[in-house]
Amino acid sequence: MSSESPDVPDDVADRVKNVRVDEEMEQSYIDYAMSVIAGRALPDVRDGLKPVHRRILYAMHESGVTSGSSHRKSSNIVGDTMGDYHPHGDSPIYDALVRMAQDFSMRYPLVDGQGNFGSVDGDPAAAMRYTEARMAPIAEELLTDIEKDTVDFQANYDDRLTEPTVLPSAFPNLLVNGSSGIAVGMSTNVPPHNLGEVIDATVHLIDNPDCTVLDLMDHVKGPDFPTAANIVGRSDVKQAYQTGRGRVRMRAEYHVESDGRKDSIVITELPYQQNKSKLVERIAEDVKDGKLEGITDLRDESDRNGVRVVIDLKQKANTDVVENRLLESHLEKTFSVINLALVDGEPKVLTLKEMLAEYVSHRKAVVRRRSEHDLAEAEDRAHILEGRLKALENADEVVDLIQDAEDRDDAKEVLKSAFDFSQEQADHIVRMQLGSLTSMEAAEIESEYDDVTARIERLEEILGSEQELLDVIKDELQEIKSEYADERRTSFIEDTGTVDDEDLIPEEDVVVVLTEDDYIKRVPAETFDPQHRGGKGIIGTDLKDGDRVSTVFTASTHDYLLCFTNQGQVYQLKTYQIPEMSRTARGTSAVNLLDLDDGEEVTAIVNTDDFEDEEYLTMVTRNGTAKRTPATEYESVLSTGIIGISLGDDDELVDVEVTDGSMDLVIGTEHGMTIRFDEAEVRSTGRATKGVNGVKLRDGDAVAGLVAASEDDDRALLTVTENGYGKRTHLTEYRPQSRYGFGLVDIKTEDRNGDVVSIDTVAADDNLVVMSEAGQIIRMPVDEISTVGRNTKGVKIMQVESGDEVAGVDVYSPTETDDADDEAEDE
Repeated sequence: MSSESPDVPDDVADRVKNVRVDEEMEQSYIDYAMSVIAGRALPDVRDGLKPVHRRILYAMHESGVTSGSSHRKSSNIVGDTMGDYHPHGDSPIYDALVRMAQDFSMRYPLVDGQGNFGSVDGDPAAAMRYTEARMAPIAEELLTDIEKDTVDFQANYDDRLTEPTVLPSAFPNLLVNGSSGIAVGMSTNVPPHNLGEVIDATVHLIDNPDCTVLDLMDHVKGPDFPTAANIVGRSDVKQAYQTGRGRVRMRAEYHVESDGRKDSIVITELPYQQNKSKLVERIAEDVKDGKLEGITDLRDESDRNGVRVVIDLKQKANTDVVENRLLESHLEKTFSVINLALVDGEPKVLTLKEMLAEYVSHRKAVVRRRSEHDLAEAEDRAHILEGRLKALENADEVVDLIQDAEDRDDAKEVLKSAFDFSQEQADHIVRMQLGSLTSMEAAEIESEYDDVTARIERLEEILGSEQELLDVIKDELQEIKSEYADERRTSFIEDTGTVDDEDLIPEEDVVVVLTEDDYIKRVPAETFDPQHRGGKGIIGTDLKDGDRVSTVFTASTHDYLLCFTNQGQVYQLKTYQIPEMSRTARGTSAVNLLDLDDGEEVTAIVNTDDFEDEEYLTMVTRNGTAKRTPATEYESVLSTGIIGISLGDDDELVDVEVTDGSMDLVIGTEHGMTIRFDEAEVRSTGRATKGVNGVKLRDGDAVAGLVAASEDDDRALLTVTENGYGKRTHLTEYRPQSRYGFGLVDIKTEDRNGDVVSIDTVAADDNLVVMSEAGQIIRMPVDEISTVGRNTKGVKIMQVESGDEVAGVDVYSPTETDDADDEAEDE
C-alpha cells in the first residue's frame, strides 16, 4: 500500500485565517439579529407589513386572487407564496394568512376568508386544505399602481423572480391595522386605529407640517380595536403618541340586567386580544376558589351576532362589589404600545407624527414615480399619435410609398426619409390598417391626442409642483376614506382611579364566626335581634358533623383586622373580605382568606384602625406569659402571616389588647382568678420574643383572657363561663398588685358555672354577643347583666344545652343605625 500523502496545494496554509471565537460569535449573532429584525419580525413603516404578509399579498396579486375573483384554496396561496417568495415553511405563512382574515384581529381585514379561520375563543383555524381565501377590496389598495414602477423590486430567494421591497400602500396601513412582533432584543406592538381618523390626521399633517402630536390627536382620538370595548382615560394614549411607548388600559363593555329578584352582569365587548373562553374559565375558577363571591351562574351566550357572557349574581350580592372585583381581575387588560418599525431598514421607535410623516414621504415617492411613469407612457403615446396624424394628413403619399416599397423595412426607411418620422412612428404606421384612414378614425385620434396632451400637462404640473403632488395624495386619501371608512368602535371612559371594595360596601357592624374546621363567614349584627338575658338564642351557623365554633367576634365591615392565632402567628384581614352569608349558612373555607396550619385557630382579633402613636400590642399566653411589643412592628403583615410571639412548649396565645404604656393589665384565669398590675412591669420587646411571667397559675388552671384598663376607668369587668353564666364587676374592685402573683378571686367556678371562657371590659350601653360551640348565638344589651361584687357566682346569660359550651364572647357598641332599628322594634 502506498504511503504517499495526497497532493496538497502549496497555498493552503496561506488561505487559513485565524479568528477569535468571541469576535466571530459576536459578529454572527449580530448578523442573525439583524436578519430577524429586518427580514421577519418588524413591519416597514411605509406599508405596515412584515415580509411574510407582503409576500402573501403580492403572490395573490400575481395569481389574480383579487377581491373580484373566486376564492382559492388557502393551501394553493400558501404554496405559491412559499415556492416563489417566502421559503420558511407553510405553517408561518398560513398563520399570517389566517390573521389577515380574522375580523377580531385586524381592524380592516386584508384577506376575505371562507371557512373556519378561528374564533375569539382561541379556536385554531381549520387546516389550509379546508379553507379558501382571496384578497379583501381594501388590500388591493395596498398594491394599487405597483406595476407603474412606484416601488423598488428585488430578486426573490432563488433569483427566478422579483418581489417588491415595499407596497405602494394607498393608506397608512401600519396605524390602521397595527402590528405586533418579537425580534431579537426588541419587540413591536402598534395598536389598530380608525381609518377615517388616521386619514384626517394625515391630511392635517400635509396641510400643517409644523403641527404637534396634540394637534394630530384632535383627529386620531386613540386606538380603535376590532373588538370595540373601552379605553380607560386619555393620558396613557397621549404618552404613547408623544413618545412612541405607553400602556393603554382597555376595559370590557358590560351592563347590569335585573329580573326583579337578582342582577346579572352581561359582558358584550371584550378588550383586544382577550380570549373569551379563557376569560370565562378564569372567572369560574375564581368563583370555585372563593376569590369571587356573590356569583351563582356563568354562561357564554355568544353567537354570530356578538359576544354575550352572562354572570348571574346571588339575590343579596352587592352588584357594585362584584363588578369592582371583576374589573380588578378579569375585565381590564393593558395594551403595551411600542411603535417600533423599520425606517430605511433600521428599527426606530416613532411618535404619532413621525409615523405619519414617514408615510407621507413614502406616498410622495410613490406618486412622483407613478407620475414619471405615466408621463413617459403619455409622451410615448403622444409621439405615436403625432405620427398617425401626420400620416393621415398625407394618406395618399403614405399609401403609395408603402406600396412601392420592397418590404416592411424598406417601407419604414422610406417613410422616415420622406416625412421625418421616428423609428417608433414608422413602425406604427406600417402596421396601421387601411380602415384607420377613415374620417371617423381620424377624429378619434385627434380626440385621443388632445386627451394625452392634457394628461401630459397635468403630470408635468404634478411633477413640477410640490403642492400639486401633495394635493394628489390628499385627494386619493379622501377617496379611500369615502370608500372604506366606518364608525369608531372603541369608546373612551374616564379614569376615576382605583375604587376599593371598601368604598362600595356599606359600613355596618357584623358578627364573624370561625369554626374549628376553618369555616368562616360574616353576618350583619342586626340579623340577631336583642334578647333578654338567659335565653337560648337562635341558630348562628350550620355546622357539619364533628365541627364546633372556635371564635366569634364583632367588627365593622370597614375594619382592618390583625388575627392572632393560638400558635402565635399574625394575619391581616379586611372584614369585608369575609363572605357575607345568612346566619344558617356554614361559611366558606378560611384557607381562602387566612393561611392557617392544621390545628391553628384564631384566638384574638385587633382592629388596626385603632392604632395610634406609641401604642403597644400586649399579649398573654395560656400558661401565663405576658409580652408587650410596639404596634408599629405589626404594620407590614405578609399574606402568609408573621410571627407575633415566640411560644414555649405546650403553650398557646390566648388574648391580645392594645395599650398605650400607661394602662393596667387584668389577666383572668379559667378557674376564676384575676390579677391587675401596671403594664410597665412588662418591658417592651420585639415580635419574636417570649415575654415575662404575668400570673401564677395553680395546678390545672390556665389563662382565659386579658383586658386593659386605665386608672380612672369607670367600666366594668365582664366575666362569662362555659356553662353560660356571667357577671359584671366594677374595675375599681380589682386592686393593683405586682406582676406574677396568684391574684384575687373574680368569680366562683363550680359545677354550675364551669370554667371561665372570656373576660372583657364593658360600658352600660354596649351589646354582648355570645355563641356556643354548637352554633347557638344570642345578642343582648350588657345592662341585662347584673353588676355585682367580686367572688360571686353571677347570673345566667345564655341557656346552654347539655353537652354544649360557650365558645366565644364579644362586646361591641352598636352603631346609630342599629340603635334606630332597635327602637323601631320596641315601638
